Amino acid sequence: MSRSGQARGGRADTTDEPLEVSFSSLDDESGLVVTDLIERDQFRLYTDTPVSPSPADPSAHRFPVDAAVTIGAAEIELPTVVSVCVRDDAGEMLAETEHFAYEEFPAGTYSLELCGPIKIYLRVDAPVTVASDVNRTRIEFDDHRQVHVGARSHHEGPAATITTTDDPTDVMAAVSEFSSALKTTSPERSYPTLRGHPPLVELGDAVDVPDALSSPETGVRLELPPDYESIYVAAPLAYYVAADVVPGGAPRLVTDDGFEHDLDTVRGFETEVERVLKQTFFLDCVTRTEGYYNVDLHERAAVETDLDLDFEWLYEQSLSTQLEEYLSVPFGAVEDELPEWRLTSHVAPTPENVELLPFVTNDLAVVRTPQDQPEPSSAVQTTAANEFFRDEAFTRSAAADEASRSYVQPETTDSLEQSWVGEGAPIGASKATTAAFYNRLDRTPTDGDIGITVVCNDPRMADERDVVDAVYGSREELPFDVQVHHDLTQRELRRVLSAEADLLHYIGHIDAEGFECADGKLDATTLTDAGADAFLLNACQSYEQGSALIEAGAIAGIVTLSDVINSGAVRIGRMLARLLNRGFTIGSALEVARDDSVIGDQYTVIGDSSLSLARTDGGPPNVCVVNRTADGYELGWKPYPATGIGMGSLVMPWINDEDQYYLWSGDSRSFDMTADELQQFLSLETVPVKIDGSLVWSDELDFSTL
Repeated sequence: MSRSGQARGGRADTTDEPLEVSFSSLDDESGLVVTDLIERDQFRLYTDTPVSPSPADPSAHRFPVDAAVTIGAAEIELPTVVSVCVRDDAGEMLAETEHFAYEEFPAGTYSLELCGPIKIYLRVDAPVTVASDVNRTRIEFDDHRQVHVGARSHHEGPAATITTTDDPTDVMAAVSEFSSALKTTSPERSYPTLRGHPPLVELGDAVDVPDALSSPETGVRLELPPDYESIYVAAPLAYYVAADVVPGGAPRLVTDDGFEHDLDTVRGFETEVERVLKQTFFLDCVTRTEGYYNVDLHERAAVETDLDLDFEWLYEQSLSTQLEEYLSVPFGAVEDELPEWRLTSHVAPTPENVELLPFVTNDLAVVRTPQDQPEPSSAVQTTAANEFFRDEAFTRSAAADEASRSYVQPETTDSLEQSWVGEGAPIGASKATTAAFYNRLDRTPTDGDIGITVVCNDPRMADERDVVDAVYGSREELPFDVQVHHDLTQRELRRVLSAEADLLHYIGHIDAEGFECADGKLDATTLTDAGADAFLLNACQSYEQGSALIEAGAIAGIVTLSDVINSGAVRIGRMLARLLNRGFTIGSALEVARDDSVIGDQYTVIGDSSLSLARTDGGPPNVCVVNRTADGYELGWKPYPATGIGMGSLVMPWINDEDQYYLWSGDSRSFDMTADELQQFLSLETVPVKIDGSLVWSDELDFSTL
């Protein structure tokens, strides 16, 4: 129901690295399937005749690709509408097509960039026609031609590891090297594919910066008090504006050209840093429309007349000059158009958390440094649980004793998601851990079907087992391999938990002693290896066992903080299964499911909340909100993050004659529609739809009752 755009970027292919992208012929139709082996994404190219891909030289493509093949075809059809950027042999942009497009190009050599979940490039010497309707894009040549196909994974790992002591001035030196990951210092770095993952940081006895790291010389400095609170808050800003971080008195941003911007204002240091980051990022997104991707951007149209900025001139200026011009604009002039930020990370200002800074920075998160200490109990959690246990005796608890743990409740912000980095179990936020992020970096390329393991260790919960078994794999275009297990013994469950899988969905009982099995309890802390990348432990008190799975090798999981009633657990389990099946990340799936369940606050995410199972089309996961109006309907369209789609991405909903791009944001966009237009739009793909406060799926809607 949408398309998304990304900028070019990524690593060139090297022979000594594991393969990140694979190509294979379709079994049931004529065409090619391109698979991101790390992120487990797929994209299909349908052809007019069967193809047999042969390996090709990746360097033949103008932009970096991880692998390349050659196929023969007279026509290629895409399963959805994605942005297609057409360039000539010199690299000049000739056109960017969207839905209802029709572009013809005479005989010549062309590069076609397909901006989907996997970056794909087609290179061909032939006349080219690109045409699209509301559902698909078709690329035609005048005859059967040799087409060079290259692809690049969105996966981007850190290039090196920096060692630092726990001295704040040494930590400043480490953070100063984060910008070595930027692929450019032009405004195009606002595209997620042109930022790159900052180098890792580990604590040691001395500072050691690998020679391979080279931060750009921008003439920008952040002068900060030498303390963890200041450094942690400023790290994402320092990375994004490629600033050297140095000790100073009052915190400020300074350039070699003499510009100064005070960061210690009446609004407070954290708020001022947040404003500078958001305003700079936003105006970069507007300015970059003068560069490689000259698109019609909604946000530019919304603010341009109110700003005394020459974006054509600004695009050619240095980063330090751009900063000075950007920050001369009152924040209020752009505030209403700022995208909703994906993540706020609440990072406890302790030395060991320096090792999580690269991951927080990679998310371009807003950082807060809370001072509150974890509490031994949570009134929020206890009150919520008591409301439900009054009315229903059957819970998923195997024992009445609640696991002993401390809680924190981070301050609520306006970001789409919250994460907590520190001691204690967070309420209303995900629990980020160093182990989870390192586990994701160790994720090895895997070919074959996406493995889903469902375990039901209580026959009374078979209703959820049957539902999730039907949900997983309900998308024909996704190659799911679903394995269902019942009433496992300790030994059998240990084997299942250790086996490789993309997702483990556990249905049953858990308590402080572990998973309840047919012959006793299995404590996950005794596992030496957890094979599942992600997990949903839909049982009471599963937080500690989920934490153990992360320590044993998992990347992310959804767990419970208390006892949960069975009926509520079945509903939220089904909803989470469908959301994960539709490409939502672990974190955004829980955000949506919470909004649909009275027991949603009993669940939380542990690990890397940005992990998703798979994505097969070009647009982001989304939720629609439908309201009746006097003349028809108002549709609220809210996109969510996915692999390769986040801060700086471009999206455009397939709505009527909409032809403007929007910056990706968790904000909802509103559109007026007739009944026929609404039905057509909601028929394009299966999405969650909120009507009259209830969440339903578009394929279950009775449009005659709307």
